[in-house]
Amino acid sequence: VQLVESGGGLVQPGGSLRLSCAASGFTFRSADMRWYRQAPGKERELVAAIASGGGSTNYADSVKGRFTISRDNAENTVYLQMNSLKPEDTAVYYCNAALLTRRYWGQGTQVTVSS
Repeated sequence: VQLVESGGGLVQPGGSLRLSCAASGFTFRSADMRWYRQAPGKERELVAAIASGGGSTNYADSVKGRFTISRDNAENTVYLQMNSLKPEDTAVYYCNAALLTRRYWGQGTQVTVSS
């Protein structure tokens, strides 16, 4: 099983980034997919989630209206479009797959929002 995140980087406040998570080694279309983040000195928190069929999404209150989670089951990829980024969005972002009782994690990608 592999989850490989990409798309992180340094961006100015108000800017945008699109994170991608490429999945392999499991039945992607059957998994609920999530993005988490962890800032220095803080606990990991759920940012956004999308159901296996893509019809249901959920967001943390702190990112509602700014972030959009989506998935392409044909490409085994989940995305996180992040707009109007704020310094407090700075964190390592992790992709997570939930399939029945199993949970899989990616290695994380750093997002830094700073001027």
